[in-house]
Amino acid sequence: VTESGYYTFRSSGDTDGYGSIYKNKFNPLNPSENLLKTEDDNGSDVQFKLDINLNVGMTYILVVTTFDSKETGEFSIIVFGKNKVILERLSTPVNVQLKYSSKLTDDSPTYYRDCQVPQCHYETSQIHVNTTGLYVLWSENNIDAYGYIYQNDFNPLKPSENLLLSHDGECNDGQFKLIIDLEINTRYILVVTTQYPKIIGNFTIFISGSNNISLSPFNPKQSTCVIGDPCNFFIKGIGLTLDDILRNELQPNTVLNNQSFSIKLGAGLTIIMFVAGLINSILSFITFQNKDSQQVGCGMYLLASSITSLLAISIFIVKFWFVVLTHINVSPNLSVLRGGCVSIEPILKLFLYLDGWLNACVAVERAILIFKGVKFDKKKSKSIAQRTILILPFCILGTLIHELVYRKLFVYETAPDTTDTNKTNENTIKRYVSCITRYSPSVQDYDTTILFLHLIGPFIVNLFSALFIIFGGAHQRSMARTNQSFKEHVQEQFREHKQLIISPIVLLILSIPRLIISLLPGCLKTSENLWLYLGAYFISFAPSMLIFLIFVFPSELYMKAFKQSFNHIQRRTPP
Repeated sequence: VTESGYYTFRSSGDTDGYGSIYKNKFNPLNPSENLLKTEDDNGSDVQFKLDINLNVGMTYILVVTTFDSKETGEFSIIVFGKNKVILERLSTPVNVQLKYSSKLTDDSPTYYRDCQVPQCHYETSQIHVNTTGLYVLWSENNIDAYGYIYQNDFNPLKPSENLLLSHDGECNDGQFKLIIDLEINTRYILVVTTQYPKIIGNFTIFISGSNNISLSPFNPKQSTCVIGDPCNFFIKGIGLTLDDILRNELQPNTVLNNQSFSIKLGAGLTIIMFVAGLINSILSFITFQNKDSQQVGCGMYLLASSITSLLAISIFIVKFWFVVLTHINVSPNLSVLRGGCVSIEPILKLFLYLDGWLNACVAVERAILIFKGVKFDKKKSKSIAQRTILILPFCILGTLIHELVYRKLFVYETAPDTTDTNKTNENTIKRYVSCITRYSPSVQDYDTTILFLHLIGPFIVNLFSALFIIFGGAHQRSMARTNQSFKEHVQEQFREHKQLIISPIVLLILSIPRLIISLLPGCLKTSENLWLYLGAYFISFAPSMLIFLIFVFPSELYMKAFKQSFNHIQRRTPP
């Protein structure tokens, strides 16, 4: 308008006119927004008449439509007022640039729409525009359709991320209508889904705009390493745990006798391993509690190792049954689960790593003994061993402290299955509990470094100590006995101390499965090769059961000490 004042807008024509005036802008998907006045048939012959005060300098939009849907015909507008009124047409005839038809089927992917409605089938398409401009996308279907437009990418697990525009079919007969400015050289993703879960059917999309537009299939990248449900999930990193290996094998609310053969056999193996570990530790303890075995630090290290190996096997048994029983019982106490989640795995690692480093200390002391020869100080060796045994657990625990901080209990429930009318919502809800570690990339790198340090470090120490014993001993003998070559002395030393080379290699081979499991993706489908992963996990605890065989049995000194202690126990035992 060129002058403020009251104006009257009247329609005439063959149709039942319906007029509305808006301020600033008109949103067809929200017809009440910015609405100043609307009229149906206040005029004659079912035509509208709008009397309204308009001001200079303001933008007003006159919307002319029909009372009944899909009605067409000619119309004209007559304006009365204080001065001349200029009408500029804003809308243009719909120029359909693309018509796209498809179908949602039972095979279509599903997601948690808006984090409110689960199991909604959807289809994704990438939008390609040749000209920047305003485009309108709408659907015509027999199903209530929802439409979403995302920029750059679409993640079904995070439906609010990168979202530009959405419409749920409100004010449009249950069909979405999206009015949006699209730019060239920008990736846009159109997501078509349904109002209710598990709905399938045909749909057609129409797109109008300033230039040609096309759609192409788009497959969103989804991580399979997901625990939980959409909108409440955890993406696993590297490392397979016992929980991951057994999770899909364990049946909730089912007694052990009715569990799968794999679970029952695994339970039997844990009992066998515990018995073997107990025997190993008892025999080792009998050997190294002998005073003759504790004349130097080696015996003290091995005495401590006999205790830590038993503790490691015991905690392993506790962990196995903790995982089994908490997965079988679907309603465990969360405080118990939280305590087990935070404590069991770090304690298990503490004793495993401590066992490995104690064995490495034995190798180092043997190398020092060869290096110093008769100058070797036994009292100093025992003093160092005592301090090392006290300090080493705290050093290892310090490297594992991040696990205590980042270990969390992840609890999630499935949404109620509203499509199952035979069950109440409570009966269709399932609760799952998992122990997880949420590591940042830097902490994950640190955790991997610590893993290599504790598994590879003792092996390197053992191996280099053994090589030093062989070559150092050969060097000393070659200086004392010149009638033999250095090579012959090396061969003689190797025959004499070959168990020092073989032992760390055996320990490393048995530890490699644990290293590999710790570096595997956490989302592997372990059920496909269950025994490969479960066997590897069990084998990694074998070193804790072999101390007697590796250190005592090959040594004449330690076997003599064992026999003496064993005979002493027999004499003290009443018949």
